[in-house]
Formats: sequence, structure tokens, C-alpha cells
Amino acid sequence: MHTAFISHPDCLLHDMGPYHPESPARLKAIEDALTACGLMDKLERHAAPLATREQLERVHTPGYIASLDVSSSRARSSGLAYLDPDTAMNQHSLKAAYRAAGAVILAADLVMGKKADNAFCSVRPPGHHAERDRAMGFCLLNNIAAGVAHAMDAHALERIAVVDFDVHHGNGTEDIFRDDPRVMMVSIFQHPFYPYGGLTGRSERMVNIPLAAGSGGEIFRRVVSEFWLPSLERFKPQMLFISAGFDAHTDDDLASLNLVESDYAWVTERIREVAQVHAANRIVSSLEGGYALPALGRSAAAHLRVLSDS
Repeated sequence: MHTAFISHPDCLLHDMGPYHPESPARLKAIEDALTACGLMDKLERHAAPLATREQLERVHTPGYIASLDVSSSRARSSGLAYLDPDTAMNQHSLKAAYRAAGAVILAADLVMGKKADNAFCSVRPPGHHAERDRAMGFCLLNNIAAGVAHAMDAHALERIAVVDFDVHHGNGTEDIFRDDPRVMMVSIFQHPFYPYGGLTGRSERMVNIPLAAGSGGEIFRRVVSEFWLPSLERFKPQMLFISAGFDAHTDDDLASLNLVESDYAWVTERIREVAQVHAANRIVSSLEGGYALPALGRSAAAHLRVLSDS
């Protein structure tokens, strides 16, 4: 058994301009770091398929998906089509987004089919800000949500937990699953900070914990231990999905939290312990944020080192 590494060259073609922090170089930074430390040879590579319309309509409205087609057509003629001030599409973006969602769906199938112990999806555009009918925050489709919905519908799972340690609140994932008793979400996020939410929707299944700017590993680990782990223990998830954003790293200038690689390794170890007890080790992780390229590569490597037992 092994850790699956799922990506696709199409994800490199999505480009929102030379100065945009969510750049194709992010995926190269991860692969370079994994190669440099010898981890890439220990992972089994898979090409991300395109998600189907039916799979996407589990988490997005048909009208919203159709609107992305319109924006994609506009991008083919004008170069870039803006969906919000920070989120744009070029002529390749829609296919990249379908690959990114398809990667998480494939990961769920591999893990549920016992063809992999766990999986990491090195894909872009990221997804956790994409709401049921709205793109925002660099995100077009909610990749994690598509994988969660697929695991519930195709594999009849009744309890799934989403763990989100991106520095920004995963408003899209919360929007999609807030009223679904089959899904728990545990998250941390810098507050007050984009997207300026995460507090009003909190419940026993939406365990979203705000952190003040400047918070570091000690506070992060205390929050995970005091809030996340007891909630996950009560919920007893049958599978865990990770929104793996590495932009809470102290080197990342887009935010002001102070995590380091050892914090990402530590939280991955805690997630694995929950999965061992309740979820038959089933974990699917997918890239969200992380924009300081060297720190992103090192953090992803720390995360994958734990997932792969390397």
C-alpha cells in the first residue's frame, strides 16, 4: 500500500497573470521539494481525470457551472475573464478546475477501493472558497466538496470530516455542507481576515476556530487538541478530507500566522491518529493555499512525509 500523488499538467496552464500569487510555480515548488528529499520516488503518481458535470452538480448549482462556461468563452477571446477582483480565468482555467475536482474524486475512489492508503492532490486552482453558486478567493470549483460528496454518494459513507488548516476560512466548504449532518468541518483561520466569516456558522459540526494575527505553533496545537480532536472523536468520521493550505506559514507574506513545517507534520500526525481509530486510515488531502514557494515546498513535504510514513 502507498500514498497516491495526483496531479495533471493542465493544472499548470491556469494562469491569472505574472504577478498573481496563485501561480503555476506553486506546483513546481512542491514537486521540486519532494524530489529533493527523496519522497517523490515513494509516492505513486496518478493523472487527475476531468470531473463530470454530474459529479460537480452534487455541490454546485447547474446555473453556476454554466456561468463558468460563459466566462471560459470570454477568456478565450479576451485573455482573462475576472470572476471577482482576485479570481480570473484564462482559456485553460476551466479544464484545470475540472482536473482539480476530478483529482479529489479519484483520490476518494483509490482510498475507498483500497488501492492507496491515502492520497495527496497537488492541483490548482484551489477550491475551499468556492461556494455552491459563487467563485471567489482564487477558487472556481470546490475540489474538496466534490470529493466528499462523491464519497458519500458513490461509497455510501455516512460521516465524513473535513479538516482545513489554511490561513483563510473555508467559507465555500461551510456553505455547501453547513446543513448536511453527514459532514463535520474543523478549521482554523486568521481573524479578522479574508473572507471575513467563520464565526456565525459555528456549531457542533462546524468547529471553526479563529486565531489572532501573530499566533504560532503553540496556540495552533492547543486549539487542535482542545477543540478539533474532541469534536472528531465524538463524530467518529469514516473518512477524513484535508484542505491543505500552507499559507499560515511564518514565511508567507499574504497572512500573519506563524506556523512552521513541524506544525504541519504534527497536525498531520493527529489527523492520522483519528483516521486509524475511526476511518480505517482513510485520508484524502488536497492543496489549497501557500504562496511563499520555498516554504510551500517544505511544508507539503513535511505533510507528505507523515502521510506516507517516510
